[in-house]
Parts: sequence; structure tokens; C-alpha cells
Amino acid sequence: MSSKKVTIYDVTLRDGTQSEDVSFSVEDKVRIACALDDLGVSYIEGGWPGSNPRDAAFFERIQKEKLRNARPTAFGSTRRAGTSAGKDPSVRALLSCGTPVACIFGKSWTLHVQKALGISLEENLDLIHDTVKYLKKHFDEVFYDAEHFFDGYADNPEYALSTLESAASAGADALVLCDTNGGTMTSVLRENVAAVVSRFPDVQVGIHAHNDCEMAAANSVAAVEAGARQVQGTINGFGERCGNANLISIIPSLQLKLGYPCVSKAQLKNLKKTSRLIYELLNSSPDKRQPYVGESAFAHKGGVHVSAVVKNSQTYEHIDPTLVGNRQRVLVSDLSGKSNVLYKAKEWGLDVDPSDPALKDVVEQLKALEHGGFEFEGAEASFELLMQEIKHKKRLKNFRLVGFRVIDEKRHEDEDPVAEATVQVEVDGHIEHTAALGNGPVNALDAALRKALEKFFPELSEVELVDYKVRVLAGEHGTESKVRVLIESTDGEDRWGTVGVSHNILEASYQAIVDAIRYKLFKHRLKKK
Repeated sequence: MSSKKVTIYDVTLRDGTQSEDVSFSVEDKVRIACALDDLGVSYIEGGWPGSNPRDAAFFERIQKEKLRNARPTAFGSTRRAGTSAGKDPSVRALLSCGTPVACIFGKSWTLHVQKALGISLEENLDLIHDTVKYLKKHFDEVFYDAEHFFDGYADNPEYALSTLESAASAGADALVLCDTNGGTMTSVLRENVAAVVSRFPDVQVGIHAHNDCEMAAANSVAAVEAGARQVQGTINGFGERCGNANLISIIPSLQLKLGYPCVSKAQLKNLKKTSRLIYELLNSSPDKRQPYVGESAFAHKGGVHVSAVVKNSQTYEHIDPTLVGNRQRVLVSDLSGKSNVLYKAKEWGLDVDPSDPALKDVVEQLKALEHGGFEFEGAEASFELLMQEIKHKKRLKNFRLVGFRVIDEKRHEDEDPVAEATVQVEVDGHIEHTAALGNGPVNALDAALRKALEKFFPELSEVELVDYKVRVLAGEHGTESKVRVLIESTDGEDRWGTVGVSHNILEASYQAIVDAIRYKLFKHRLKKK
């Protein structure tokens, strides 16, 4: 098996769902399978049909999808002792899935054979051989997962290898070595994989690593270097305990760093999109610092870094982020210099001369605001408005606040509090006075303000506040402190962040809400031009 091509076997829909707080509906699983197909994975393990109705329903649904790249795979175990493979209900359940591929696991460690199964070592070899041989009559491909292989190999290497021999002699198309407890060190794992590849030169060897020592990705890459040509893992590394090997890191590391082709160049650009989809379906925030696909993976903050990246991105970036569907970002903060500001100006289509005095004003005002508690790393919309105003020397003001009042009232002990906001704004000489109820004072203020302004700016009806964060900043006088409010908004097409800082949480919230509204109006005006 000398080819450098590595087949990717995704177990997100089975192993990934064993992760705490992870659960997918049948519709979710179908959607994920289609995204995995677009990513170019070779196999999609849909679940264990003999274990629950949801997995059985998925296999029924996935047959209606026209997958272009991936082969759906049913997962199960070797037959039970005392019965034949053809009569074992869990083995027969695999046949009902309609998939071209089946994958079963069996015991490689004498401890599990004798204690967990309670059978002889020889009988365990029979279970493996009989099950693989039976399934080979019904499936195009049959893979054998050697559970706890590395622990078994450390305990009794010849027996662990004999379990693989039982599967191989029955016709298994791949022997997948599982680091089920996730405790094998990379150097040991590499040696073990090399020994198996040498012992079975005509059978594909695979790796299935868990992340209990945070080495699953490294172990998977090392296994490939030792001769393995199938890698099993999950998107974003979801899995039982500490998770499975993270395919989002493994695929580009193998393909871009070591030259092992896994997917096409076009498919690789779906990497970030696929990662984000899983987080969205779990209603979970993506990991900003996730390698390759995180928002911070190619983000630059220090002025020295930015200055170098502008000249040559290779100075501080290990790959071109567009290869994996990501992008370069430059952050603005009190560490920023002119390079950061110039980069952001170019990103937003502003023609700024490096010698323009306004550039110095932006940098100085930025640092003064951040010293006062503002933070623009997650509020780039507020910073863009600041740049526009300094550049054009005028306030981008569409309305004037006359005043607002917020009442937060708890009328009865067994009832939730009631929040009501009243707002007066002036637009082109017209005073609008409105009130609104809300789920809390900030929500009420947001609702009242937009209610007042939508009469004049109907495009604001598209805007929705999707995230709200408050951080208490250290005060100078004991309990006295400021709060920083970060708001994320969307109009269905774009998302943007804004910030407000004050000793009063409502005032800070108001600042961030107003910036979110001003930014939408500013962008709407640009589109109309």
C-alpha cells in the first residue's frame, strides 16, 4: 500500500455524538453528511443501526441523497459468542442500512477479551473472522476497527496482531488501529503502526485516535507517516471524553504540509464552512483559536506583525488562509500602529494616504479610547465609523437622542420582572416619542429605539441583535467600575460588532446599540450609491 493518497473516514455522526452536549436530529445528520460530501471525505459513518431508531432513520434518509464523493458506512460490532453472524441481530441490522460499506469493531486487548467479553482468546479470534467473512458477502467493503489496539499491543503484541490476522484472512479491506483510551504517546504509536504495515503489506491500515492526552491529531499524522492510509476522526474533534482526532486540523496538515492528498484543492476550501456548520447545528460558539479555521487563526494585532504581514504574509502566516476557506484579519487595539489602521482602511475601501495627518489622529484616538476601556477587536464596526468620521472630519449622525428612560419592575415575587423603555429621538427636526416592552432593560431599550427610527429608516427592520456581552472593568476606587458592552448584530447578510463603555450599563448598551444602527444606515447608504 505505497500510494500517498489518504482516505478520510468521518465518524462525526457516530463517535462525535458520544460527546457531552452533542446531539443531532435526523435532519441535522443528513445536512452534515451532505456537507462532508462537499468537503470530499471518502466515508461517512452514519451510526450504529442496531443501537437506536435515529441512526436507522438516518440510513433510510441518506439513500435519497445523491452523494458525489462519500460512501455511507454502517457501524457495528463482531457477533456475540454462542451464535452465528447470520443470526446475530446487531450484525443483521447492518444489512438493512443499504450502505455499500460496513465497519465493525472487535477486541484486541486480552484484558477486554477475558474480562469484558468473558470468553477465551481463541473464541475472540473466531468472532472477528466469522463476522468479517459474513459481511464480505453483503458489502462492497468491510473495515475492521481494532479496539484498544495499542493497549493490547503493549500487553501482548502477538495476540493483538493475531486479531488483525483474523480480520485480514476473512477479507477485511482495512485494518483500523484504535487508540481507544487516547493514552498512547506518538513515538510508540508510530513504531506500532509501522510494525502492522510491515506485517500486512497488502491490506490498507487505518488510524482511529482519541484525544485524552491532546495528541490525537499528532498521532494520526504520525500514523500516516508510518504507512497508514486511512484516517478516522470527527469535525472539530467532537467525541467521548476529551474527543476524537480533529479532521479539521489533520486534513490540511497532511495535504498542505506533508504532501499526502486527501481532498481536492476546491474541496479543501470548504474546511472552515464545514467546521462552522457543526457549531451552528449545535447552537455552540465556534472556537476562535481553532487552528486553520478559527477567526483568530490568521489574525494579527501587534504593529510589528502587521507591518511585516502587509509586506509579505509568509512572515507570520504558515499557510495562505484562503486555501482552507479562511481569511487574514488585522485587529485594532492599543497595540496598533499605522500599519494596522492602513490595513483596515484598505479592507473597508478607504483611500488613506500614509502621510495623511488624519491617520495619526485615528491611532491616537484609538489608543485613548482603549485606555478608557473601549475594545475594538470584537467591534470593528465601531472602529470603521470612527475612521470614517476622522477621515471626513464630520460626525456620521442620522438622528439625535432627546432622551430615554428605562423602568425595570418586579410586580410580584412569583413573576418575572417587566422592563419598559421610553425613547425620544429627533430626525430632521421631527420628534418621535415611543415606548416598548422587552425581555430585560437592554432589550426594551433596543426595541424602543428601533421602533422610533424605523418610521424614518425602514431598513432597520432587517437588523437583529444576535449577541450581547458585558464585562466589568476594574475600577479605580474600590467598587466603582466601568462596564464594556459588546454587541453583535446582523441584517441577514452581514454581521458586525459594536462597543460601548460607561459606568452605567444602560448607557454603555445604548452606545453599542446606536453604533450598530449607525453602521447599518451607513452601509445601506453606500449600497444605494
